[in-house]
Amino acid sequence: MAATPTPASQSGLARQFSRRSVLRGGLGALAASAVGVPLLSACGGSSSSGNAKELSFWNFYGPSDDQGPQSKWFVDTVAEWNKNNDVKVKLRYIPGKDYLNGTTLQTAFQSGQGPDIFLISLGDFLRYYNGGVLQDLGSALSDEAKKDYLPGLLEARSVDGKVYGLPMEIEPLAMYYSEAAFESAGLSEGDLPKTWDQTLAIAQKLTNSKRYGVMFETAPGYYQNFTWYPFMWQGNGNAIKDGKSAFDSPAAVQALKFWGDTIKTKVAPRKALGDGGGDVVSNLGSGAAAMQQSGIWAVSDLRTKAKNFKYGIIPLPTPDGGQAATDLGGWAFVANSKGANPEAAAKFIAWALGSTDAAGVERQRQWNTVVKTNLPPRKSVQEAADAKGAFADGALKKYVTEIAPTGKPEPRFPPEVYQPIADAIQACQLNGSDPAKAAADAAQKIDTFLKTYQGAPIS
Repeated sequence: MAATPTPASQSGLARQFSRRSVLRGGLGALAASAVGVPLLSACGGSSSSGNAKELSFWNFYGPSDDQGPQSKWFVDTVAEWNKNNDVKVKLRYIPGKDYLNGTTLQTAFQSGQGPDIFLISLGDFLRYYNGGVLQDLGSALSDEAKKDYLPGLLEARSVDGKVYGLPMEIEPLAMYYSEAAFESAGLSEGDLPKTWDQTLAIAQKLTNSKRYGVMFETAPGYYQNFTWYPFMWQGNGNAIKDGKSAFDSPAAVQALKFWGDTIKTKVAPRKALGDGGGDVVSNLGSGAAAMQQSGIWAVSDLRTKAKNFKYGIIPLPTPDGGQAATDLGGWAFVANSKGANPEAAAKFIAWALGSTDAAGVERQRQWNTVVKTNLPPRKSVQEAADAKGAFADGALKKYVTEIAPTGKPEPRFPPEVYQPIADAIQACQLNGSDPAKAAADAAQKIDTFLKTYQGAPIS
């Protein structure tokens, strides 16, 4: 899907994405429609559904202890809503580790005490949709707002034409590297790896008693799967195709082997520091790793927490003969259909993320390019960001011109598909399992599940 890069200042992010069909090809298609599986029984909602005057909003941004800019954005957004509406929103902060890889959210829904508003990734969309707890947001969204989103973004969070989540952002993945680490190892820009074999070889030269040469996420969870998928796609592989498992493929096997080889050759750590594999400040920035896979959000993290750290980014390395690929992630606001006041929750979400007036566009510009670095999901926000030169140079320009055009949407897999893949990654990365057997075992479990699947289309 790669194309000749063109600067954002010449064409605008919205036109660039549209021209290259970065999002439309996968997100709009929801290609692998599945046949029959019972709806997930793991999710339940609050038993107090009605017209309550206070809504709970669970998230992993704020109000946090550090009271950083991202936390402040959430606090300020909710305060602005509360100032002008009878139904108030109350934030509940849950640390990122617990929210992303823990069971806090799932346990709350299982006990019938789920929040009224919460954040989910596209990867976890079907857990909650199939569980029957996502509120249709369509009636709260104006036609103007729907048209403002890039092609495919709303469709990915829709079922039968109804929208169940509003995306905050688009988050592609890249490889970050430390300029100081390369210099100390006698390496230059010409040594930056383009292939998997080169990555292992360069990582070996970068590894010493205090530093690993490269790092990938090692903790199991939706985030690890999200970061691994591009390596399968680079070999033209997929987990599901035509309603059946396609995971038992050479592409998946070689991707599992590559991640395992980084641990086997001791050029990558078995455990990340700080908040995990997406935390560049605690790992790359601290000198504990010389190269690290992470997302576009890391630009703002380094900007605010490691201002003097010098780094660069490159596209994710590919296997010999493979194609460039990255994963286009991003979180969305969703409402609990069994919550205290689902209609008011939907209105809050539509206002916070979908407002098309000047204040709404500015609120989204601030989130996507000032307090955090993402690719904006809305055309009007992209235009406002371009007008401020947000993607004119540096790492963000490289994301726009070189990395995002190779992107595919994060798949929306139900837990019964996600889990066998997660088990295969863990087994090969950390336990030295045979990649071919791990892929075959995962494929068998996925196929068994798909034979009776009755939930929403899988992509």
